[in-house]
Amino acid sequence: MGVPEKLAARMSMAERHEYLRARFSRRTMIRGGAVTLGAVTGGAFVSGASARATVATPRTAPAAERVDGSLVAPFGRHLAWGNDPRTGISVSWQVPVAVEKPFIRVGAHPWDLSRRIGAEVRSLHTPAGVGASGDHTQYYLHAKLTHLRPGRTYYYGVGHEGFDPAEPHLLGTLGTFTTAPAHKAPFTFTAFGDEGVGYHGLANNALILGQNPAFHLHAGDIAYGDPAGQGRTSDTGFDSRTWDQFLHQTESVAKQVPWMPAYGNHDMEAWYSPNGYGGEDARWTLPDNGPDRENLPGVYSFVYGNTAVISLDANDISFEIPANLGISGGTQTSWLEARLKQYRAAQDVDFIVVFFHHCAYCTSTAHASEGGVRQEWVPLFEKYTVDLVINGHNHQYERTDVIKAGQVTRKLPIGGTAHPETDGVVYVTAGAAGRGLYAFSAPDSYEGHEHEVDSVASFVNTKDGKRNETVTWSRVRYLDYSFLRVDVTPAPKGHRTTLTVSGIAETGRRIDHFTVARRAK
Repeated sequence: MGVPEKLAARMSMAERHEYLRARFSRRTMIRGGAVTLGAVTGGAFVSGASARATVATPRTAPAAERVDGSLVAPFGRHLAWGNDPRTGISVSWQVPVAVEKPFIRVGAHPWDLSRRIGAEVRSLHTPAGVGASGDHTQYYLHAKLTHLRPGRTYYYGVGHEGFDPAEPHLLGTLGTFTTAPAHKAPFTFTAFGDEGVGYHGLANNALILGQNPAFHLHAGDIAYGDPAGQGRTSDTGFDSRTWDQFLHQTESVAKQVPWMPAYGNHDMEAWYSPNGYGGEDARWTLPDNGPDRENLPGVYSFVYGNTAVISLDANDISFEIPANLGISGGTQTSWLEARLKQYRAAQDVDFIVVFFHHCAYCTSTAHASEGGVRQEWVPLFEKYTVDLVINGHNHQYERTDVIKAGQVTRKLPIGGTAHPETDGVVYVTAGAAGRGLYAFSAPDSYEGHEHEVDSVASFVNTKDGKRNETVTWSRVRYLDYSFLRVDVTPAPKGHRTTLTVSGIAETGRRIDHFTVARRAK
């Protein structure tokens, strides 16, 4: 992006951002206005959204540049839960050019979309010379809906002046979403990381839609607008338009399944904000219940049914890629412990699932394991008996045995059952969503093709560099494109409740499965 490589290597993300801002002409920063929302059958939709400070340097198109709205169709629709999935959701989308008076229509039936609700615009300007693309502006639109009814399916359409989704010829553009139920009930969710734009991501998306998930977790490295992944301003391959392709690619799923991302190293883009997440802030509206919205917008949590889900930002503690190392000043880890303690004590929560980008335990020959995660978070996962940890970063599928204090406490064969209350934690690397695959030092071993080994040579990234290690916890390894399916089955108090995890290949074949079991509260 325009900084000499040697200089960029010594800079933090904030320093790289300041360098770019000093080099390229400054323009007025936008501040998004609040969304004004009205009432609608089935619940009240109220505002709470506003653009993030430092998100963008926009360019408002002069009237002469504006295009007839009837000629512009929205695209890239994607949903995200609000703080409470039973009553809140955010709908986001994109338009290729500036439009007048964008809005969303929402109702309990496709023929009942009379309520028209204004949307927030977040423009994102990228000048020529910042990466590979020419001067351009992207337009992202958001509506944050609250006071919905639990367990209800809603219909929605997005539009603007000249394009009204309630018109008969545009009814085919409508989408749906279903809020979380008020009580515990069986459900499925899916997860992967490291998708990018391309055939394999598209194929995995099609399979994910077929699982009928309640929501989808993306464990970082989302679109790869920055292909280098170091957060460096010297990356001339950066192209923010890649996000347009990505949002179009995922729309078939994300327009009806809340798509919940954590941020990875490829998601740090130095031009937009000191923390590198200004671009993401323009494109996503995520729960705002994390410890530090300004520095860590991808850190949040939500509860769906009997399962609590926590998204973390491992860039904050990564020794391997230190562009944002220490950005939270320890507040993320403190928040994590408080949230784990809260959820473990909550009477309506049985399972805790944590997802983030850098791997706690992986034997990939590319990135392997992150020592910062083991140092800061793994002790908390064990203290509060986290049920499942999902990572990306390494582009393959790998699943561990049950681990505590760095040692195997229980071998977990394919089809086996883990008991986190007594045994420890299971870690899954699900980073084979679409980008080019990495490699293992040991042979593949997966369902129907098991090849057990006593140990695997690997390494861990520490503050002093790579440290070699020989591990015994690598149970399943699969080097091809895949994703996770997780089926949650509640039970009456005192009975056995389960979380069944399956690794699914891009072909649809199951490559792994195991169960996490607890006594229901």
